[in-house]
Amino acid sequence: MQHLNWLDLTVIFAFFLIIFAIAAYYTKRAGESTGNFFLSGRNLPWYLAGTAMVATTFAADTPLAVTELVARNGIAGNWLWWNLAIGGMLTVFFFARLWRRAGIMTDLEFVELRYDGRAAAVLRGFRAIYLGLFMNAIVMGWVNKAMEKIFSVVLPEFNAFLLVVLSASIIAVYASASGLLGTARTDSFQFVFAMIGCIVLAVILVQLPQVGGMASLKEKLNPQIINFFPKIGEVSATGITGGALALTVGAFFAHIGLQWWSTWYPGADPGGGGYVAQRMMSAKDEKHSLFATLWFTIAHYAVRPWPWIIVALAALILLPRAQNPDVIRQENPALFVKVERAFQNKSLLQSEDPVFNSPEFKAMYEKYENTVDPGVMYPKLMLRYLPPGLLGLLIAVFLAAYMSTIASQLNWGTSYLINDFYRRFIKTSASEQHYVVVSRLGIIFMTVFSLLVTKYFLTTISGAWEFIINASAGMGAVLILRWYWWRINAWSEISAMIAPLIIYPFSVYVLGLKSPITLYPIVFGTTVVWLAVTFFTRPVNLEKLKSFYKRTHPGGLGWKRIQEMMPEVKGDSGFGRLFLDWLLGVVMVYSFLFGLGEFLFASYLKGIVILLIGAGAGLLIYLDLKQRGFEKVAG
Repeated sequence: MQHLNWLDLTVIFAFFLIIFAIAAYYTKRAGESTGNFFLSGRNLPWYLAGTAMVATTFAADTPLAVTELVARNGIAGNWLWWNLAIGGMLTVFFFARLWRRAGIMTDLEFVELRYDGRAAAVLRGFRAIYLGLFMNAIVMGWVNKAMEKIFSVVLPEFNAFLLVVLSASIIAVYASASGLLGTARTDSFQFVFAMIGCIVLAVILVQLPQVGGMASLKEKLNPQIINFFPKIGEVSATGITGGALALTVGAFFAHIGLQWWSTWYPGADPGGGGYVAQRMMSAKDEKHSLFATLWFTIAHYAVRPWPWIIVALAALILLPRAQNPDVIRQENPALFVKVERAFQNKSLLQSEDPVFNSPEFKAMYEKYENTVDPGVMYPKLMLRYLPPGLLGLLIAVFLAAYMSTIASQLNWGTSYLINDFYRRFIKTSASEQHYVVVSRLGIIFMTVFSLLVTKYFLTTISGAWEFIINASAGMGAVLILRWYWWRINAWSEISAMIAPLIIYPFSVYVLGLKSPITLYPIVFGTTVVWLAVTFFTRPVNLEKLKSFYKRTHPGGLGWKRIQEMMPEVKGDSGFGRLFLDWLLGVVMVYSFLFGLGEFLFASYLKGIVILLIGAGAGLLIYLDLKQRGFEKVAG
């Protein structure tokens, strides 16, 4: 296993040099106003805005997470996040234009655009702190944690957390200097750079004699690991059957029928939101907003995962691993106790005790680590099989992924804190320059806060994921319907945020349910609560509803009452065709995903047929949009 040499360090240095050059170029323009700082002057073309979305969701933890999913449950394990493509396509056709049309700076500003009174102000301020600071810090914390894991593998001689602190500080400098104007450009560069690096690693590993190419890789693995779809039905105690993801019927429908529309999750908000909405609002116009979100959905789900999946499959051949720790325990119970101790207390690996330096211990430790933490296999393969220069390239790739995500999270979270809390409630009439300065200070504060969360509060990444999904289950319907039903009010949204926090622990500790089955009582209970609250509280003021409808004119049956009062405002129509475009979009993204997969595994005819189905669906969408006029998709 090699260490970094001068060539690797040169590649990493050149990467940072390019990033700072881009940031420096856009610093002056970003400092002109908060509109430039947070929304890039609302002038991003679709390919930049969409690529910035993809880059933000390509974090340091993503390749590691995909490696873990594949190692535990085969390719089908990715359905735990592939299901969100359905909601992504819904956002493309029903919400992307509306976000751009609203003309706001953050999605929280929408709260007081749509609702009225003190409840709206409370909701906006609470969400600014809850999402912009605390939830954002959790997300940044697990990304920091993943980067710390990578540093511990590729640079074991240094303190991994201090390296994360250094990297985060560098990001804070360029993100606070250039705002979204520079961040979107650096994101685009980082995404292309990172994808090239991941593809290079996948090609090198597949060509190794131990793997022998894609056809040989497929033959050496259990066929169930290569399956693209999970096994539905009876599930063993571990939830794994023969290395393939196995789900009960209830768990399958929780993911496919509930999760994609009912839960709030960063980058996959029902109806858009967060930094995805920020990119939509930064686009040139509604057309660019729609195409940016469409490109993001295709690239995110269909293109980006395959290099990681191939690396994960190669890892199952190249690195030692057992199905579970008990298999390893049986090999040598006494030595296994020491392995577990060393895994919990990594400082023991540096001790002079001959036991911890014996070949038997090191072999068992690696097998145990790969079994209980399979995500770590990704950086191990980099370190073991990449030549000098390429190793530096891949480390720079992870830095690119890490930096693009952290920079975007910093910009998005700070936009909440400054625009939706500080500017709204504390200092309401300062100059634009003042708010830019405070925004830059806010980014530094967010960086420090997230590092503290990483160091002292975050224990497991998977636990954080599970908490966020369950703690927001059921509120998705409100986030969708607030655009298309006049009766939704601020109390609807407030109750939908609070109810899951009560029902989730009840489902776990009283009913004894586990995720994702917990989604059923949470979604049902939360829906009952917010519907009851909606009808027991007064509607939004009529003038506020008229003002919102005049500005966004979403159309549809849910606004019929308001539309009849405002015949001069032409609401959107053609929802049947939009619904068809959505279904075609779902067919397109999954066809591209599986067609590309079949092609990579040398099933060329099958792959071409599936890709042609996807291309046909895409062509039908294009022809429909072109016929209606891209700027008036639903008009």
